[in-house]
Amino acid sequence: MDFTTAQRAQVLVEALPYIKQFSGKTVVIKYGGNAMISDELKSAVMQDIVLLSTVGIRVVLVHGGGPEINAMLKKIGKEPKFVGGLRYTDHETMDVVEMVLAGKVNKSLVQQLEQHGGRAIGLCGLDGGMIKAVKLKGENDLGLVGDITRVDVTLIRNALDNGTIPVVATVAGGENDGETYNINADIAASHIAAALGAEKLVLMTDVCGLLRDREDESSLISVVQVSEVSNLKRQGIISGGMIPKIDCCVEAVRRGVRRTHIIDGRIPHSILIEMLTDSGIGTMFL
Repeated sequence: MDFTTAQRAQVLVEALPYIKQFSGKTVVIKYGGNAMISDELKSAVMQDIVLLSTVGIRVVLVHGGGPEINAMLKKIGKEPKFVGGLRYTDHETMDVVEMVLAGKVNKSLVQQLEQHGGRAIGLCGLDGGMIKAVKLKGENDLGLVGDITRVDVTLIRNALDNGTIPVVATVAGGENDGETYNINADIAASHIAAALGAEKLVLMTDVCGLLRDREDESSLISVVQVSEVSNLKRQGIISGGMIPKIDCCVEAVRRGVRRTHIIDGRIPHSILIEMLTDSGIGTMFL
Protein backbone atom coordinates (compact mmCIF):
# COMPACT_ATOMS: atom_id res chain seq x y z
CA MET A 1 0.00 0.00 0.00
CA ASP A 2 1.36 3.43 -1.00
CA PHE A 3 0.84 6.30 1.42
CA THR A 4 0.64 9.97 0.53
CA THR A 5 2.86 12.42 2.39
CA ALA A 6 -0.19 13.63 4.32
CA GLN A 7 -1.07 10.08 5.36
CA ARG A 8 2.49 9.44 6.53
CA ALA A 9 2.37 12.64 8.57
CA GLN A 10 -0.95 11.60 10.10
CA VAL A 11 0.55 8.28 11.21
CA LEU A 12 3.35 10.12 13.03
CA VAL A 13 0.95 12.63 14.60
CA GLU A 14 -1.26 9.78 15.84
CA ALA A 15 1.73 7.94 17.31
CA LEU A 16 3.18 10.92 19.21
CA PRO A 17 0.89 10.94 22.28
CA TYR A 18 1.40 7.17 22.69
CA ILE A 19 5.17 7.59 22.48
CA LYS A 20 4.96 10.24 25.21
CA GLN A 21 2.67 8.03 27.30
CA PHE A 22 4.85 4.93 27.15
CA SER A 23 8.34 6.46 27.10
CA GLY A 24 10.23 5.18 30.14
CA LYS A 25 7.60 2.47 30.78
CA THR A 26 8.24 -1.26 30.56
CA VAL A 27 6.51 -3.48 27.99
CA VAL A 28 6.93 -7.26 27.96
CA ILE A 29 6.33 -8.93 24.60
CA LYS A 30 5.92 -12.69 24.31
CA TYR A 31 7.04 -13.72 20.84
CA GLY A 32 5.98 -17.01 19.29
CA GLY A 33 3.77 -18.70 16.75
CA ASN A 34 3.77 -17.93 13.02
CA ALA A 35 5.56 -14.62 13.57
CA MET A 36 8.68 -16.64 14.46
CA ILE A 37 8.55 -18.73 11.28
CA SER A 38 7.88 -16.21 8.49
CA ASP A 39 10.97 -14.15 7.58
CA GLU A 40 8.78 -11.17 6.64
CA LEU A 41 6.92 -11.24 9.96
CA LYS A 42 10.12 -11.84 11.92
CA SER A 43 11.71 -8.78 10.34
CA ALA A 44 8.62 -6.67 11.11
CA VAL A 45 8.67 -7.76 14.78
CA MET A 46 12.35 -6.88 15.12
CA GLN A 47 11.76 -3.47 13.49
CA ASP A 48 8.84 -2.79 15.85
CA ILE A 49 10.85 -3.68 18.95
CA VAL A 50 13.85 -1.59 17.91
CA LEU A 51 11.60 1.39 17.13
CA LEU A 52 9.89 1.16 20.53
CA SER A 53 13.26 0.92 22.25
CA THR A 54 14.62 3.87 20.26
CA VAL A 55 11.78 6.15 21.44
CA GLY A 56 12.47 5.27 25.07
CA ILE A 57 10.12 2.37 25.75
CA ARG A 58 11.74 -0.36 27.87
CA VAL A 59 11.03 -3.53 25.87
CA VAL A 60 11.57 -7.07 27.17
CA LEU A 61 11.27 -9.87 24.59
CA VAL A 62 10.30 -13.30 25.96
CA HIS A 63 10.27 -16.07 23.38
CA GLY A 64 9.25 -19.65 22.74
CA GLY A 65 10.57 -21.87 19.97
CA GLY A 66 8.37 -24.94 19.58
CA PRO A 67 8.91 -25.46 15.82
CA GLU A 68 12.70 -25.21 16.18
CA ILE A 69 12.65 -27.69 19.07
CA ASN A 70 10.57 -30.13 17.03
CA ALA A 71 12.94 -29.76 14.05
CA MET A 72 15.99 -30.52 16.21
CA LEU A 73 14.30 -33.52 17.84
CA LYS A 74 13.53 -34.82 14.36
CA LYS A 75 17.19 -34.36 13.33
CA ILE A 76 18.37 -36.55 16.19
CA GLY A 77 15.65 -39.11 15.47
CA LYS A 78 13.48 -38.41 18.52
CA GLU A 79 9.75 -38.02 18.02
CA PRO A 80 8.17 -35.14 19.97
CA LYS A 81 5.74 -36.51 22.55
CA PHE A 82 2.63 -34.58 23.62
CA VAL A 83 0.30 -35.41 26.51
CA GLY A 84 -3.05 -33.59 26.54
CA GLY A 85 -1.68 -31.09 23.99
CA LEU A 86 1.37 -30.26 26.12
CA ARG A 87 4.95 -31.29 25.35
CA TYR A 88 6.32 -34.17 27.43
CA THR A 89 9.88 -33.28 28.38
CA ASP A 90 12.23 -36.13 29.36
CA HIS A 91 15.92 -35.49 30.11
CA GLU A 92 17.00 -35.91 26.48
CA THR A 93 14.26 -33.57 25.27
CA MET A 94 15.18 -31.05 27.98
CA ASP A 95 18.77 -31.01 26.71
CA VAL A 96 17.43 -30.16 23.25
CA VAL A 97 15.01 -27.53 24.63
CA GLU A 98 17.84 -25.81 26.51
CA MET A 99 20.22 -25.98 23.55
CA VAL A 100 17.67 -24.67 21.03
CA LEU A 101 15.91 -22.04 23.16
CA ALA A 102 18.81 -20.62 25.18
CA GLY A 103 21.26 -21.15 22.32
CA LYS A 104 20.17 -21.09 18.68
CA VAL A 105 16.84 -19.22 18.94
CA ASN A 106 17.89 -16.76 21.63
CA LYS A 107 21.14 -15.71 19.98
CA SER A 108 19.49 -15.54 16.55
CA LEU A 109 16.94 -13.04 17.92
CA VAL A 110 19.70 -10.97 19.52
CA GLN A 111 21.56 -10.87 16.21
CA GLN A 112 18.43 -9.86 14.29
CA LEU A 113 17.67 -7.02 16.71
CA GLU A 114 21.26 -5.82 16.32
CA GLN A 115 20.95 -5.99 12.52
CA HIS A 116 17.92 -3.68 12.73
CA GLY A 117 19.85 -1.14 14.77
CA GLY A 118 18.95 -2.30 18.27
CA ARG A 119 21.15 -3.22 21.21
CA ALA A 120 20.17 -6.55 22.72
CA ILE A 121 21.40 -9.17 25.18
CA GLY A 122 20.40 -12.83 25.32
CA LEU A 123 19.36 -14.25 28.70
CA CYS A 124 17.64 -17.38 29.95
CA GLY A 125 15.87 -18.28 33.16
CA LEU A 126 19.01 -19.99 34.49
CA ASP A 127 21.04 -16.76 34.43
CA GLY A 128 21.35 -15.13 37.84
CA GLY A 129 18.62 -17.43 39.20
CA MET A 130 16.11 -15.48 37.12
CA ILE A 131 13.39 -18.16 37.03
CA LYS A 132 13.06 -20.89 39.65
CA ALA A 133 10.57 -23.73 39.34
CA VAL A 134 9.40 -27.06 40.70
CA LYS A 135 7.99 -29.96 38.70
CA LEU A 136 4.51 -29.16 37.44
CA LYS A 137 1.84 -31.31 39.08
CA GLY A 138 -1.36 -32.05 37.24
CA GLU A 139 -3.58 -34.71 35.73
CA ASN A 140 -0.78 -35.84 33.40
CA ASP A 141 2.92 -36.30 34.08
CA LEU A 142 4.71 -33.96 31.65
CA GLY A 143 8.23 -34.80 32.77
CA LEU A 144 10.55 -31.82 33.21
CA VAL A 145 7.87 -29.15 32.72
CA GLY A 146 8.14 -26.56 35.46
CA ASP A 147 5.78 -24.57 37.64
CA ILE A 148 7.35 -21.19 38.45
CA THR A 149 7.98 -20.57 42.15
CA ARG A 150 9.81 -17.23 41.93
CA VAL A 151 11.27 -14.73 39.50
CA ASP A 152 14.28 -12.45 40.04
CA VAL A 153 14.34 -9.70 37.38
CA THR A 154 17.60 -8.04 38.51
CA LEU A 155 19.47 -8.93 35.29
CA ILE A 156 16.54 -7.78 33.17
CA ARG A 157 16.36 -4.44 35.00
CA ASN A 158 20.11 -3.97 34.65
CA ALA A 159 19.87 -4.53 30.89
CA LEU A 160 16.95 -2.11 30.56
CA ASP A 161 18.75 0.53 32.64
CA ASN A 162 21.68 0.24 30.22
CA GLY A 163 19.43 0.86 27.20
CA THR A 164 19.58 -2.78 26.13
CA ILE A 165 16.73 -5.05 25.00
CA PRO A 166 16.70 -8.24 27.12
CA VAL A 167 15.80 -11.35 25.10
CA VAL A 168 14.70 -14.11 27.49
CA ALA A 169 14.53 -17.86 26.83
CA THR A 170 12.15 -19.63 29.17
CA VAL A 171 14.08 -22.45 30.80
CA ALA A 172 14.24 -22.47 34.59
CA GLY A 173 16.44 -23.83 37.33
CA GLY A 174 14.99 -26.27 39.84
CA GLU A 175 14.12 -24.73 43.20
CA ASN A 176 15.68 -27.57 45.19
CA ASP A 177 16.57 -30.47 42.90
CA GLY A 178 19.21 -29.08 40.50
CA GLU A 179 17.05 -29.95 37.46
CA THR A 180 16.44 -27.70 34.48
CA TYR A 181 12.78 -27.19 33.59
CA ASN A 182 10.88 -26.31 30.43
CA ILE A 183 8.56 -23.35 31.11
CA ASN A 184 5.58 -22.25 29.04
CA ALA A 185 6.60 -18.92 27.49
CA ASP A 186 3.21 -17.25 28.05
CA ILE A 187 3.36 -18.09 31.77
CA ALA A 188 6.99 -16.95 32.05
CA ALA A 189 6.19 -13.66 30.29
CA SER A 190 3.27 -13.08 32.66
CA HIS A 191 5.45 -13.63 35.75
CA ILE A 192 8.26 -11.44 34.37
CA ALA A 193 5.83 -8.63 33.50
CA ALA A 194 4.36 -8.72 37.02
CA ALA A 195 7.80 -8.75 38.67
CA LEU A 196 8.85 -5.73 36.59
CA GLY A 197 5.62 -3.83 37.29
CA ALA A 198 5.21 -3.56 33.51
CA GLU A 199 2.80 -1.16 31.85
CA LYS A 200 1.82 -3.80 29.30
CA LEU A 201 2.13 -7.50 28.56
CA VAL A 202 1.62 -8.36 24.88
CA LEU A 203 1.13 -11.99 23.80
CA MET A 204 1.67 -12.54 20.08
CA THR A 205 -0.49 -15.41 18.81
CA ASP A 206 -1.82 -16.96 15.61
CA VAL A 207 -5.36 -15.67 16.21
CA CYS A 208 -6.76 -12.16 15.94
CA GLY A 209 -7.84 -12.10 19.60
CA LEU A 210 -10.85 -13.32 21.57
CA LEU A 211 -13.86 -13.95 19.34
CA ARG A 212 -17.51 -14.29 20.38
CA ASP A 213 -17.86 -16.66 17.43
CA ARG A 214 -14.68 -18.60 16.61
CA GLU A 215 -15.75 -18.83 12.97
CA ASP A 216 -16.28 -15.07 12.58
CA GLU A 217 -13.28 -12.74 12.91
CA SER A 218 -15.63 -9.74 12.85
CA SER A 219 -16.90 -10.87 16.28
CA LEU A 220 -13.63 -9.79 17.93
CA ILE A 221 -14.02 -8.61 21.53
CA SER A 222 -11.67 -5.62 21.78
CA VAL A 223 -11.75 -5.04 25.55
CA VAL A 224 -12.37 -7.48 28.40
CA GLN A 225 -12.50 -6.64 32.10
CA VAL A 226 -10.77 -9.39 34.11
CA SER A 227 -13.96 -9.65 36.20
CA GLU A 228 -15.81 -10.80 33.04
CA VAL A 229 -13.50 -13.73 32.27
CA SER A 230 -15.23 -16.35 34.45
CA ASN A 231 -18.57 -15.62 32.81
CA LEU A 232 -17.04 -15.76 29.31
CA LYS A 233 -15.63 -19.20 30.18
CA ARG A 234 -19.05 -20.38 31.35
CA GLN A 235 -20.55 -19.18 28.05
CA GLY A 236 -17.90 -21.14 26.13
CA ILE A 237 -16.55 -17.98 24.49
CA ILE A 238 -13.20 -18.57 26.19
CA SER A 239 -12.35 -22.21 25.53
CA GLY A 240 -9.66 -24.59 24.33
CA GLY A 241 -6.21 -23.16 23.74
CA MET A 242 -7.34 -19.64 24.61
CA ILE A 243 -7.94 -20.56 28.26
CA PRO A 244 -4.27 -20.75 29.36
CA LYS A 245 -3.36 -17.61 27.37
CA ILE A 246 -6.18 -15.58 28.89
CA ASP A 247 -5.42 -16.96 32.35
CA CYS A 248 -1.88 -15.56 31.90
CA CYS A 249 -3.35 -12.16 30.99
CA VAL A 250 -5.69 -12.16 33.98
CA GLU A 251 -2.95 -13.24 36.39
CA ALA A 252 -0.65 -10.49 35.12
CA VAL A 253 -3.32 -7.81 35.63
CA ARG A 254 -4.09 -9.10 39.12
CA ARG A 255 -0.37 -8.92 39.92
CA GLY A 256 -0.16 -5.28 38.91
CA VAL A 257 0.44 -5.16 35.14
CA ARG A 258 -1.77 -2.30 33.92
CA ARG A 259 -2.98 -3.89 30.70
CA THR A 260 -2.45 -7.11 28.81
CA HIS A 261 -3.08 -7.83 25.15
CA ILE A 262 -3.52 -10.81 22.86
CA ILE A 263 -2.63 -9.71 19.33
CA ASP A 264 -2.41 -11.34 15.92
CA GLY A 265 1.26 -11.96 15.17
CA ARG A 266 0.36 -12.88 11.59
CA ILE A 267 -0.21 -9.19 10.80
CA PRO A 268 3.00 -7.30 9.97
CA HIS A 269 3.83 -4.57 12.54
CA SER A 270 0.99 -5.69 14.81
CA ILE A 271 3.01 -4.50 17.84
CA LEU A 272 3.18 -0.93 16.53
CA ILE A 273 -0.49 -0.98 15.55
CA GLU A 274 -1.39 -2.01 19.10
CA MET A 275 1.00 0.34 20.88
CA LEU A 276 1.00 3.50 18.80
CA THR A 277 -2.36 3.87 17.03
CA ASP A 278 -5.86 4.88 18.12
CA SER A 279 -7.46 1.75 16.69
CA GLY A 280 -5.18 -0.83 18.32
CA ILE A 281 -5.50 -4.51 17.47
CA GLY A 282 -6.52 -7.75 19.17
CA THR A 283 -8.06 -8.04 22.65
CA MET A 284 -7.07 -5.99 25.69
CA PHE A 285 -7.55 -7.19 29.29
CA LEU A 286 -7.69 -4.71 32.15
